[in-house]
Amino acid sequence: MKIGIIGAGNIGGNLTRRLTALGHEVRVANSRGPETLGALAEETGAAPVRAHEAARGAELVVVTIPFKNVPDLPENLFDGAAEGFAVLDTCNYYPRQRDGRIGAVEDEGLTESRWVERHLGHPVVKAFNGTYAEDILDKPRPAGSPERMALPVAGDDEAAKATVRALVDELGFDTVDGGGTDDSWRQQPGTPVYGLRAGAEAVVKALAEAAPERPAAFSG
Repeated sequence: MKIGIIGAGNIGGNLTRRLTALGHEVRVANSRGPETLGALAEETGAAPVRAHEAARGAELVVVTIPFKNVPDLPENLFDGAAEGFAVLDTCNYYPRQRDGRIGAVEDEGLTESRWVERHLGHPVVKAFNGTYAEDILDKPRPAGSPERMALPVAGDDEAAKATVRALVDELGFDTVDGGGTDDSWRQQPGTPVYGLRAGAEAVVKALAEAAPERPAAFSG
């Protein structure tokens, strides 16, 4: 696949490493410019680009940046993307630690991914938001392995969700359908599945046990 990754932090960097190792063609961008991505590009073979160039030709675009910075992404972010492209959202809202209070999430009750997709102007699929970055490198297991972790995947676009789930499987993890974008609160920070290192059965149970009230530690 041709994949664009916007954000080269812990999650974005490790996805770049794994996806290039699997043979995917990756273009990666960060907020500081491609000249700061030389080491990652040399290590992985990914092409360092500016954010508005990451999606060109991409079948999948990964947005993995600080939540508060989503509105700052360029308006032409998806210009030139492949027809039917999917967007993977790994972002989390941390009002106390980083992002400040965002009223649309706190007062209107938007799920974090719904807020992201409103700013992006394109449906998103939520995955990897509760995954430890090191697990992307260290925890992949073959299908059927009793040690294989499962990740929840939520989104309204079934075709896009299928694309993401197939890629997660290729990366070495099982997936559990987390429902639509309005259900994605079940995997937001502070929920039982967030940070869970377990198989599919435990992930299904954790999603079912989630409470809709935003935990105090993740409220502004």
